Amino acid sequence: MSSTPAPADPAPTDPALTFPFIGGRPCLDFVATLGKRHATPLERIPDTAALSRWFTEAELAAGDEAVRVTARDLADARVLREAIHRVLRAAMDGGRPDATDVQRVNDVAARPDLAPQLGPVHWTARHPARAALATVARDAVLLVGGPLLERVKKCENPDCSLLFLDDSQARRRRWCSMERCGNLAKVAGYRSRSRAADTR
Repeated sequence: MSSTPAPADPAPTDPALTFPFIGGRPCLDFVATLGKRHATPLERIPDTAALSRWFTEAELAAGDEAVRVTARDLADARVLREAIHRVLRAAMDGGRPDATDVQRVNDVAARPDLAPQLGPVHWTARHPARAALATVARDAVLLVGGPLLERVKKCENPDCSLLFLDDSQARRRRWCSMERCGNLAKVAGYRSRSRAADTR
């Protein structure tokens, strides 16, 4: 398996393919690399270069260079992502997560993760891609097994499938973000009220 660095991946021109970092936790942002789960899924990490770019934008890159990502790393990342998503949704619904998914997340979380460093380089790792995935898996374990799980919500926009950590003081946050879905809901509500008023 080649371990050559993934080429620099420019930011996508399609806004739908940009990475949303609004989950409030690395594992939630990682789950968001598959969008529109309720409809036709939108794969935001279609290749190794895109996954390398996600590591960089998520600030999980060890050093200044792009993370070397292999095809195996990409396949493992997608499997981990979906296992984390299923475990999260089961836990949010008060159910018992599938044992296979739990084992997969636990196995990745048990691997060496990114080691924090003082100075301009924030992380170091012998195998940066695998270490970044281990860091994401460990974050998922801590979230699902901790008190913050009750704050994890799904965006109420029916056209959105993003999960987020509600860190608002009143715990009444409804949207993944006002910019993405909150404003859309406000506009839709305004139009609905206007149409209702016109029919009176």
